[in-house]
Amino acid sequence: MLPVRRLLAQPRFPSFSLARSSSNSSHKRYDVIVVGGGHAGTEAAAAATRIGAETLLITQKIQTIGALSCNPSMGGIGKGHLVKEVDALDGLMGRAGDYAGVHFSILNRRKGPAVWGPRAQLDRSRYKEFIQSELLNMPRLTVIEGSVEGLLVSAADPEQPGKHRVTGVRMADGGDKILCSSVVLTTGTFLSGSLFMGRTTSPGGRMGEAPSCAGLSHSLKEVLGLKLGRLKTGTPPRIIRETVNFSLTQLQLPDPQPTPFSFINTHTHCKPEEQIPCHLTVTTPGVDRVVRESLPVNSHVQQDTKGPRYCPSIESRVLRFPGRQHQVWLEPEGLNSDLIYPQGLSMTMPPEMQLRLIQEIPALSQAEIHTPGYGVQYDFVCPTQLFPWLQLKSVQGLFLAGQINGTTGYEEAAAQGLWAGVNAGRTALSLPPLSLSRTESYIGVLIDDLVVHGVTEPYRMFTSRAEFRTSLRPDNADLRLTPKGREEIGCVSQHRYQEAVRVQQGLTEALSTLNSISLSPPCWREKLSDVGISENKSTLISGEEMLLYTDVSFSILASTFPDLLSPYLEFAERIKIEAVYRPHCEKQQREMERMREEESLSLPPDFDYFSQQVSLSNEVREILDRARPSTLGAAMRLKGVTPAATVHLLNYVTKTDRKTRGK
Repeated sequence: MLPVRRLLAQPRFPSFSLARSSSNSSHKRYDVIVVGGGHAGTEAAAAATRIGAETLLITQKIQTIGALSCNPSMGGIGKGHLVKEVDALDGLMGRAGDYAGVHFSILNRRKGPAVWGPRAQLDRSRYKEFIQSELLNMPRLTVIEGSVEGLLVSAADPEQPGKHRVTGVRMADGGDKILCSSVVLTTGTFLSGSLFMGRTTSPGGRMGEAPSCAGLSHSLKEVLGLKLGRLKTGTPPRIIRETVNFSLTQLQLPDPQPTPFSFINTHTHCKPEEQIPCHLTVTTPGVDRVVRESLPVNSHVQQDTKGPRYCPSIESRVLRFPGRQHQVWLEPEGLNSDLIYPQGLSMTMPPEMQLRLIQEIPALSQAEIHTPGYGVQYDFVCPTQLFPWLQLKSVQGLFLAGQINGTTGYEEAAAQGLWAGVNAGRTALSLPPLSLSRTESYIGVLIDDLVVHGVTEPYRMFTSRAEFRTSLRPDNADLRLTPKGREEIGCVSQHRYQEAVRVQQGLTEALSTLNSISLSPPCWREKLSDVGISENKSTLISGEEMLLYTDVSFSILASTFPDLLSPYLEFAERIKIEAVYRPHCEKQQREMERMREEESLSLPPDFDYFSQQVSLSNEVREILDRARPSTLGAAMRLKGVTPAATVHLLNYVTKTDRKTRGK
């Protein structure tokens, strides 16, 4: 009999001090220091400790650790895949979402499970409580409040690639120096951040909080010689719930049965009947009019800095698509919150014009604003300067994750944070860094896109970015990553690993049992009269093949063959998905193996593309020298690198490798 899965454990919330001094920490050397307590920083700190590293998390305010700075939601198409993968590697985000979720839904259900988008509206307070409870009770993790003024840098280890080596951080105010082996920077929008509202500009990365110290940007740009850029984003005004006329909106109910994000949870903290709805409305011509009138007093919109294409401000949408109706989702901020988050109304015009704009929407004609929207501009480090394990190529021991790499979104930040934390911990413990392939995870796709192509606008994950979508599904992230996380990476607990092994065993046995059931079409028609099996079909059909029929579920087959199949009913949906996608996944295997072979051929980090006797055009040499790809596979994905150039590079690297091995 297969063991029963563990139910969701509710976290305890112990008392803790919200004001911790950094003075005690300055006398201790850490393996890893993580700067920033957002989604990237919390996952990085947790991952480093799971690896076994003594870790210090430095954040400006402990009480804002795990804060949902913008939208009160998680997941979606592409993003939900990342949440499932972070969870499969024992990260925090999925379990936090299961605890804090108040409205669960699977987006894209009309399409195949490979592109389903697990999503949840979150209670802001509950999410923050869960993350803080986990981190503040985590072995090997110290959390302090403070700001980092700069990085401590020394000469590089000549045996490793890089021009510098980071040895710690220097705190602001008191100037304490804290030593470590690895640093992970997860500064979000706080790196030289500026807030915009109308014509008013002030320093900051989030309303009510100071930006990171200017010295940190100086360290990155002037001391380390990194290429920095500037990006922008924004957030909508928060509306007082009781001033909204919901009768003029379209009701959007959650799924009747919530689907947990975490593979080790069988249910969510919020009961199905306790979930709360969202509401949908649209903009009007009056909204367009207010946007146009606001332009002379809206300095953020006038800036050339690139903003998020896939989550643009209402000003950007109106200017790009004049005369169109735009959707506005009215999302609850929590079970007991009196605020509504108007998704789709991010804006940076003066507060009085923000009120005029929202009141042009019938459902919001009497609405009152609790907090106005605003824009943020911030520095980011061009991510082509990173290795695939998220360490800077020129600085040993310095890792970057989240919006500092040019991405947008909680999920993208968490995924990078986890992987940077893993490799910062491994590097500090003298273990080799690791990379995730595009063939095995959306995290691998995300990082490869960043380090190979860089960004010209905030990067957002979509399922269309992955070549092997049918294999990289949200439902099988545990089977793809949890065993690797335990056996190779070292970041997964024994409990989670055993659960993944149990599930894999159950699925394998169930599919084997289904294939042992083989009947003629007439026999299947007799047993399942409602299934439209073609009269022309004459060959035997297995139980697994029957699952390819839309109307046939595993539960139906289990009721037909209870003795054989009922032990596997807990895997019913997963078995159906595995059966449907197995033929497609088998076809993809050859292409995936080819890509893995290309990615296994490493290119030397100090390779001189201009002096080596390899047949490459000057244009291709310039592209390769600028991007400095880590593998042949990464080189092939660079725009401008021709197939012929790839063949010449492959031949040269292979010949050089043979000569090296022959010595």
